[in-house]
Amino acid sequence: MAQAVDTLILGAGAAGMMCAAHAGGRVLVADHARAPGEKIRISGGGRCNFTNLHTAPENFLSANPHFCKSALARYTQWDFLDLVGRHGIAWHEKTLGQLFCDGRATQITGMLLDEMRAAGADLWLSTRLADLSHDGSRFRAVLEREGAQVAVTARHLVLATGGKSIPKMGATGLSCEIAQRFGHALTETRPALVPLTFSDAPFAPLSGTALPVRAACNGTAFEEAALFTHRGLSGPAILQISSYWREGEEVALDLDPGGTLFDALRRERQARGRRNLTTVLAQHLPGKLVAHLAPALGLAGNLADQSDARLGQIVGALRDWRLRPAGSEGYRTAEVMLGGIDTAGLSSATMESRHLPGLYAIGEAVDVTGWLGGYNFQWAWASGFAAGQAIAARG
Repeated sequence: MAQAVDTLILGAGAAGMMCAAHAGGRVLVADHARAPGEKIRISGGGRCNFTNLHTAPENFLSANPHFCKSALARYTQWDFLDLVGRHGIAWHEKTLGQLFCDGRATQITGMLLDEMRAAGADLWLSTRLADLSHDGSRFRAVLEREGAQVAVTARHLVLATGGKSIPKMGATGLSCEIAQRFGHALTETRPALVPLTFSDAPFAPLSGTALPVRAACNGTAFEEAALFTHRGLSGPAILQISSYWREGEEVALDLDPGGTLFDALRRERQARGRRNLTTVLAQHLPGKLVAHLAPALGLAGNLADQSDARLGQIVGALRDWRLRPAGSEGYRTAEVMLGGIDTAGLSSATMESRHLPGLYAIGEAVDVTGWLGGYNFQWAWASGFAAGQAIAARG
């Protein structure tokens, strides 16, 4: 069997489906998974945090922080909201501009599939890439599907298989491997938006305890919740800062991000000074955490026994708690892959390769990584749209 198409898209995730909906011509989307949009399905607790109202280039990490600007400007969060509205999908805003479906995440997948069908794109699932080459004018792929091999030729090839995060869902580094084969460099890849771990499990007794913090590392900080786990630290603040952390470095936690604890303790000392210091602290911080920190901070005695200097010392320690994680949970639980296909080899306007005309790379495989909160989906929509529009313009 043989088939000729205008565009072959490898990967039926967010970016790949978005590209297919806009590329025009004969489009084939191939994916080894049994269902499209698997990351969409599991995201946001099954409701899909599909974009963020505050999306801006500053919310993304890349070796070239300017690369994402063009695509993000030409397909914004408001454009995707308009698409969601046209399909009648109800949504709501949570904290920090994060937008979620009122219903199920599969509504977003269904919307993208409808857009693909309207554009005439074909979707092959449970399909494996067996071979891939370029003959000087076209890409030649051999796809294994339903027990048979199918030869496919395409003028355009789009790499949209994502990164290495969550391998139990079938994630691989395929797009990066193909890009390298065609002359592209890679930046360092590592798990991002991932829980941090400690070798001696110091927080196991605190497992399940959460509180608002300011987590800082390498000049960047996030104010959100932190969660203690059996293996270490998780929660939004930790997932965010994990993208900036490297092995051997410290993470600083401010357990009083609002800066109100010192004055609160002084007021309490004046009103009820005979109360135990740890009892009063447990009114402002989780009791288990206070008990955990008490020995190291020398928390003892009544509040009346603590001078301003001593209270300042205690609060200072709580606002600059230095921790040195041993590692992270890795790609097993990472929400995204940091790094990827070096943007120096791609056009920021079209996502097309500068080395091989007709080759495009979009989504997570590219060295553009968003913050937690819908930013990575917005990059998928924007980069997929950019590539699709560029392919359609070629006719």
